[in-house]
Amino acid sequence: MLLQIAPYFGYLATVLLAIGLLVNSDLKFRWLNTGGNIAFIIYGVILQAIPVILTNCILLSINIYFLFRIYNRKEHFELLEFQSGGILIDSFLSFYKTDIASYFPAFTKEQLSGNINFVVLRNLVIANIFSVRPNNDGTAEVLLNYTVAKYRDYKIGPFIFEKEKEFLLAKGIKSIVYTAVANPKHEKFLKVTGFALQEFDGHRKYIKHLTS
Repeated sequence: MLLQIAPYFGYLATVLLAIGLLVNSDLKFRWLNTGGNIAFIIYGVILQAIPVILTNCILLSINIYFLFRIYNRKEHFELLEFQSGGILIDSFLSFYKTDIASYFPAFTKEQLSGNINFVVLRNLVIANIFSVRPNNDGTAEVLLNYTVAKYRDYKIGPFIFEKEKEFLLAKGIKSIVYTAVANPKHEKFLKVTGFALQEFDGHRKYIKHLTS
């Protein structure tokens, strides 16, 4: 029985390692490699292939080491507000234009004017650009909340909505509202960072309340 299912562990390991080469996130790369190593170790144990077991035990140890470093490394986050653009903002929006459109297809640079805008620096590199349109009732509609692929490890969301919550509250914002979510990956981000799908103004929208 075990010999019959052994090839499936080999195929699984191959697929996981191959996908790992395609992702942009260091965290996802390490987790996919870890999964592939474990699958290969099981494969090797079933077939009693000692070289396969030893090689993947070594690689598994390396991946666990780097995962530990990723989860425990100290990083510097900083929020910088801006008005309606500038050379750096325009260059950022132009460079990531295609990817931004896949998450926020209705967004245009002109929407920044008159709204609350900021970037999140991660180790002095722009990792996120955020723009909301505030309303008189204390809600703010998200126009743009784009994170560079390399930094999509769910650390920026807590920084904005928890650590820098007072910045938003000082602007009169009590709730963040998404009127539409175009990308399933972004929908997952919203759920992880505490947004809830609620009935609002006759429509179902993702909302995060900043005040209890």
